[in-house]
Amino acid sequence: MGLGTPISRFALLTLTILLLLGLAISEPVEKESSDDEDLEGIEELLALDEEAEQQQETHANSAEVLTRAQRIVLELNSDSTKRVIEQNEYVLVLGYAPWCARSAELMPQFAEAANTLKALGSSVVLAKLDAERYSKAASSLEIKGFPTLLLFVNGTSQVYSGGYTAEEIVIWARKKTGVPVIRVNSVTEAEEFLKMYHMFAVGVFEKFKGPAYEEFVKTATADDEIQFVEVSNIEAAHVLYPDIDSSSFFLGIVKSEPERYAGYEGAFEMEKLLQFLDHNKFPLVTKLTELNSIRVYSSPIKLQLFVFAKAEDFKDLREPLQDVARKFKSKIMFIYIDIADENLAKPFLTLYGLEDTEDTVVAAFDNKISSKYMLETDPTPANIEDFSSKFVQGSLSPYFKSQSVPDNKEASIQVVVGKIFDDIVLNSPKNVFLEVHTPWCINCETTSKQVEKLAKHFKDLNNLVFARIDASANEHPKLQVVDYPTLLFYPASDKANPIKVSAKSSLKNMAKVISKHLKSSNDGPKDEL
Repeated sequence: MGLGTPISRFALLTLTILLLLGLAISEPVEKESSDDEDLEGIEELLALDEEAEQQQETHANSAEVLTRAQRIVLELNSDSTKRVIEQNEYVLVLGYAPWCARSAELMPQFAEAANTLKALGSSVVLAKLDAERYSKAASSLEIKGFPTLLLFVNGTSQVYSGGYTAEEIVIWARKKTGVPVIRVNSVTEAEEFLKMYHMFAVGVFEKFKGPAYEEFVKTATADDEIQFVEVSNIEAAHVLYPDIDSSSFFLGIVKSEPERYAGYEGAFEMEKLLQFLDHNKFPLVTKLTELNSIRVYSSPIKLQLFVFAKAEDFKDLREPLQDVARKFKSKIMFIYIDIADENLAKPFLTLYGLEDTEDTVVAAFDNKISSKYMLETDPTPANIEDFSSKFVQGSLSPYFKSQSVPDNKEASIQVVVGKIFDDIVLNSPKNVFLEVHTPWCINCETTSKQVEKLAKHFKDLNNLVFARIDASANEHPKLQVVDYPTLLFYPASDKANPIKVSAKSSLKNMAKVISKHLKSSNDGPKDEL
């Protein structure tokens, strides 16, 4: 029987005593020391047994809480959907599909939010609809993707725009139903508030009126993600934000991470307050998940640095990376992605041609100009800091992915990769006929066969090179192609302006185009094929 399964203390004790008796018979000389060691073993085993039972009870209690919370969420169907929405002032509907992974991840968060809202006395009804099973009901609500959250206020829907943890759902729902700010009046209330919220914006005012307070409330109403709390009792305020240096009016953001407090300095104007919160609401290093991905991608901080690493490797890098991130706060958003999470890591790594790597990768995106960069030295804290500094200064060279350089010595068609695109295509003194293809392109194989025939036909020409490049694995700043296959003729005299050749043309017409654009028609055969 394994220790992972709880066993009775009586059975365990009986078994241990029998083992001890056996040892006593076979090894009488070492009886005293053996007894002591084995008795110590009994205590350890009993402790493990007790710990296993406690864990089982904890898991059972958690499952019971989740089950109870899930029962609070109404299950809609074709008959009840319209009735529930019409009979309740506020209804937050989750449209889901049973096979959708993101729906499955969101479901327990949604249930927990329902439980919290009920405990807070909220009138918001939370309901879920299997949009695949009840497709007509889903269509009537204009649910087109999964998961979809919609808030119905007196029957009129509005799209959900908050986060996807239970806490974020609660905050958004309360804000949209008339509770943008929570007021705290005492130290006890402040202490209770701290237990409930991981992140919040605190406003301290002598009186809850005046221009500064009005801008604070407007900001709280406009923001969809952060819980706002207002306080005038200075002792209660210090519980929420210990280092308040002004009692007339103050705004600060509090987070449950190393950079816990950030105070606002500036005019109390809604747009400026929102900007401050947008730049300070994320941790120094944000771990990307399915639930927070939309918030991360929509961040106003357009310079984003990504660290892809195994969870074990990132443990040693986390604190040094936070120190680096602190130096570039509000300038660069630092993001960690577990490289083992293929759904999140692979799409990014594919952009760098590193989809199969297991090594730590540091990359960056400038979303203002849609450029990507990569740290090509060891990912040490010092190298990451230097990389970040150049990233902010705009002095990094954009990264273009490339396969390894192939051996083209005996090839009739030169294989081009990103690293040698300049050498074979742009800097070559010869005319170049380039085939641009991808592995997933349906028509590329047919076109490739035509190009091979053309290469054979023009093989005696000394001033013409046939080449092909896999655009899915190779990039170059001067190769901007979106349709595949694409055929380009680069004249030796004007490499900056390649001539597009229709891939739908017949073999004969392609040969005519090539002959037409060659420097000297006398250097090659006629275009009959």
